[in-house]
Amino acid sequence: MQAGCSRQQINTNDVVHLSHKNECMAYPYQLTSLEQYKADYKKSVEDPEGFWSGVAEHFQWRKKWDTVLNWNFKEPKVEWFAGAKLNITENCIDRHLATLGEKPAIIWEPNNPEERVRVVTYNRLHKRVCQVAQMLKNNGVKKGDRVCIYMGMVPELAYAVLGCARIGAIHSVIFGGFSAQSIADRLDDAKAEYIITCDGAYRGGKDIPLKSVIDDALIGNKTVKKVIVYTRTRTPVSMIKGRDIWWEDEMDIAEDQVEKNGVVTFPAEEMDAEDPLFILYTSGSTGKPKGVVHSSAGYMVWTTYTFVNVFQYKPGAIHFCTADIGWITGHSYIVYGPLCAGATSMMFEGIPTWPDAGRFWDIIDKHKVNILYTAPTAIRSLMSFGLEPLQGKDLSSLTTLGTVGEPINEEAWHWYDENIGKKKCPIVDTWWQTETGGCLISNFAGITPAKPSWATLPMPGVQPVLVDEKGEEVTEKDEHGITKGNLCIKAPWPSILRTTYGDHERCRTNYFATYENLYFTGDGALRDEQGNYRITGRVDDVLNVSGHRIGTAEVENAINMHAGVVESAVVGYPHDVKGQGIYAYVIYNGHHGDDNLRRQDILLTVTRIIGPIAKPDKIQFVSGLPKTRSGKIMRRILRKIAEGETENLGDTTTLLDPGVVDEIKNGKL
Repeated sequence: MQAGCSRQQINTNDVVHLSHKNECMAYPYQLTSLEQYKADYKKSVEDPEGFWSGVAEHFQWRKKWDTVLNWNFKEPKVEWFAGAKLNITENCIDRHLATLGEKPAIIWEPNNPEERVRVVTYNRLHKRVCQVAQMLKNNGVKKGDRVCIYMGMVPELAYAVLGCARIGAIHSVIFGGFSAQSIADRLDDAKAEYIITCDGAYRGGKDIPLKSVIDDALIGNKTVKKVIVYTRTRTPVSMIKGRDIWWEDEMDIAEDQVEKNGVVTFPAEEMDAEDPLFILYTSGSTGKPKGVVHSSAGYMVWTTYTFVNVFQYKPGAIHFCTADIGWITGHSYIVYGPLCAGATSMMFEGIPTWPDAGRFWDIIDKHKVNILYTAPTAIRSLMSFGLEPLQGKDLSSLTTLGTVGEPINEEAWHWYDENIGKKKCPIVDTWWQTETGGCLISNFAGITPAKPSWATLPMPGVQPVLVDEKGEEVTEKDEHGITKGNLCIKAPWPSILRTTYGDHERCRTNYFATYENLYFTGDGALRDEQGNYRITGRVDDVLNVSGHRIGTAEVENAINMHAGVVESAVVGYPHDVKGQGIYAYVIYNGHHGDDNLRRQDILLTVTRIIGPIAKPDKIQFVSGLPKTRSGKIMRRILRKIAEGETENLGDTTTLLDPGVVDEIKNGKL
């Protein structure tokens, strides 16, 4: 352990007591009726520049824009508010200080319910973010540098994100469940020179050794200059002289620099509207994760606009998004959207089932939460425990419920509605992606109609279209008035991704080359006669497991790294809790040994290479895979077998070895 490190007792400085709610303030762009939604939607399509300039007027700018929108989907190139100058943290923090300074910005609920809650006011948030910005500057970080953040769900993670944005550094948050190899790949792709991490993290009953994982990820790394380590679990860690430094020590130095006579200042870096704000890696149909890049101005306007409207946020309400900031949901609806709106954002370190399955309900009761935004996977998991964990829990403070990450099935929707919302809380079923930055299709709570398991209507500015495999718009309806096709978007919205980091061609081929002049979502969808959309799932080689996108190629590559594996094929199948499970067909070298032990070895290999979130749920050993004579694996057949369909597999006579299909059917797990 490095000499001289204070590793001072934590969680004592950022504790205040909640007093009263925020004063009422109007959101001029908040919709209040279905008629207003229809009028605004019409205007946003007919005059997007007029519509979005009107919304953007309500944000703080150093310099207004020259042009609202420049775009083409051929290159692709998208610019919103071109020529404008701003810093997003001035919108998240500084502009609220005069009226909301002593009001809560973040309420942090620790993993251990016995530990003290931390309430971070906007004044305190301002001070901490300025300190982080100064700390980063002291260590050589400058505008445009990439900073990797690998932390547990503590307030310091939000400080780190906003501190980067304050000085114009590009943050790249990596979820705490990823392996050292996955981190190494992301560090290399981003050419990151700085890392902020924790000694460890608490997650349910587990202690996760974050710094140790970072150390493994840095073996052979030549670009990282500094690793800043925050003390959370007091886990012994290795500290390399000249590279590793303690958060607490550096923040003490920075505090003296940013605070003079009780006044905290750290001038925010002036950013261009299209300067990158962050990189967030997401799985694609190839093995290499894509670094999705979001820019400053458009992302700010979109996340705030959708937050206020989808959830119908009212000043003083407590918004509880249960996501991790390592995913886009946490970026947009724990940090940037709520804080730009001057809201109170609930942040939870733990998991919904620890120390028991009533944890969410305890938090709602304890903090009088008004908005709960969680994943269908969490809802289905909590359903399995029955109603006992709800006994004695007061959920009457809830006004709005939301779901995110995957389509919600009707059974879970009704359970959520009846038992959590008591049939009094509208449920917003939000559809969006890492690449979209914020909600694209969703009902507005209590304003536009809900429809169980349907995402319903597009946001103003979003122009969905359903196309067939050739890219032709689908117009025909079935006997129920339903149109089915691949979901694309015709025109850009402010928070559309700008590129994939370091590889713009990959952005073009992944999202804009499949169908001409359209953004392809990768999802299939249904549309009813009222214009409501229902997402039916991925139509490419990407799985949606517990709301997290995982590329089949990425999992196959990890399985194939195991010394005994010859080849593998991965598909998705329906899973009662996760929505979609991972089914792996594996050709193993040799026929002797214990299959269960082999499975455990393969699972450990996947965990080491990607992380536990990518572990297959089922591994079936096979002697061969259904391939065409050109060598292409027919995943369509494997998918049907995994789903339990063994009869209507289509024509198998063209396969290189049709007999392998019967063997796979007979061995199905």
